[in-house]
Amino acid sequence: MSKQYAYDAVVIGSGPNGLAAAITIARAGRSVIVYEARNTIGGGSRSTELTLPGFVHDVCSAIHPLGLGSPFFRTLPLEQYGLEWIQPPVQLAHPLDDGSAMLLDRSVAATGATLGTDAAAYSKLMTPLVAEWDILSDAFLGPLRPQSLRHPFTLSQFGLRAIRSARGLATSTFKGERARALFAGMSAHSMLPLERRPTAGFGLVLGVLGHAVGWPIPRGGSQQIVDAMASYLRSLGGEIVTGMEIKSLDMLPSARVTLCDVTPHQLLRIAGSRLPSGYQRKLRSFRYGPGVFKLDLALDGPIPWKANDCTRAGTVHVGGTLPEIAAAESEVWQGKHPERPFVLVAQQSLFDATRAPAGKQTVWAYCHVPSATTFDMTERIEGQIERFAPGFRDRILARHTISPVELEQYNANYIGGDINGGVQDLWQFFTRPTIQVNPYATPCKDLYLCSSSTPPGGGVHGMCGYFAAKSALSNNIR
Repeated sequence: MSKQYAYDAVVIGSGPNGLAAAITIARAGRSVIVYEARNTIGGGSRSTELTLPGFVHDVCSAIHPLGLGSPFFRTLPLEQYGLEWIQPPVQLAHPLDDGSAMLLDRSVAATGATLGTDAAAYSKLMTPLVAEWDILSDAFLGPLRPQSLRHPFTLSQFGLRAIRSARGLATSTFKGERARALFAGMSAHSMLPLERRPTAGFGLVLGVLGHAVGWPIPRGGSQQIVDAMASYLRSLGGEIVTGMEIKSLDMLPSARVTLCDVTPHQLLRIAGSRLPSGYQRKLRSFRYGPGVFKLDLALDGPIPWKANDCTRAGTVHVGGTLPEIAAAESEVWQGKHPERPFVLVAQQSLFDATRAPAGKQTVWAYCHVPSATTFDMTERIEGQIERFAPGFRDRILARHTISPVELEQYNANYIGGDINGGVQDLWQFFTRPTIQVNPYATPCKDLYLCSSSTPPGGGVHGMCGYFAAKSALSNNIR
């Protein structure tokens, strides 16, 4: 007599990857329930009032090129469940001390026009990759698999550049500081020293995304993404339980398979002795990266950028030249707190009136810092913004900060403040969390990992959850 199960699948965690896994299971006509420790769903995609009433801030993720660029998200009818994307006039601005700024525009030519003598070199680098984004996204937004090699010429053209260090590719491709700085800022999203491989890949992907799909923001906040996913999941018959932290697999109802939107650190705690000792050792060797220090601001007006074009951009990279950005990111890996950090700034309320009261603005900003540090970077972040926007501090009405330690307390997946689910260097990019053919499976045949600690890593794209669920459907739920 076959065993009876309460559900076909249980998912731990309601971040984008957990919800993606649940949706994939539900779309296959199977029963699924999601458990979330906090009282609201969302993981790294939550929004709330952090500073003053009426000012809506994204707690973690804010700008979502992969929200539109994800092959999985493109299959979801999220617009039918309230999600509305806003495309700022310019995707990214990168100011310099002379009062000018480089702009990442949807047009490669328009972007090149802000890069001086490197316009042609930028076009030569980016134009072919933009044209092949669908091929690239299918190959690299997931685990290594045979179908990833269907277009060897296109993939090799990208891969030979992506595998390089950002500093190496920028200095060999571009002659002037403007293009080098723009590329350095995009590559610094890797949270790695820019002299390390494959930081160039991060810069290329974000640049290509800017041209191919944009760097959009969701109207009303990043919370709207997961709220739409949850509504769609419920329409498929899926269930969600909030306010219940799963400390052990024994707390779960019976199911054919369990998918965990957690990092290796939590999986060890939750699964306990069910995991073989050898696999436990591999999970313990998983490496986490630096943390982030987050600063949210309520302002009495827009940031007064010296370069007026910055007010047209949803995202602003504040850090100056390539050598400055590289120095700051290197210091973080040396356990130091940069005097002039590389600061990522989002100004969503310029384009989304739901984020702040009339005439007011929100600012979302963070910089990279050593893991689990308690050092307050507020003055240094504000100093960098003031450097390119004199008078900025005079417009601050209220502040809210989150240190790496507080970030982990808020979201247990952010170990030491690492928002990428682990280091994404050359070694741990495709071999996360361990070296095995199926990175989502564990030695327990009914237990899977579906977090950003699996390929393709960090970002709001749902691909980790999608691939984990597809694996579970193939192997456990037929």
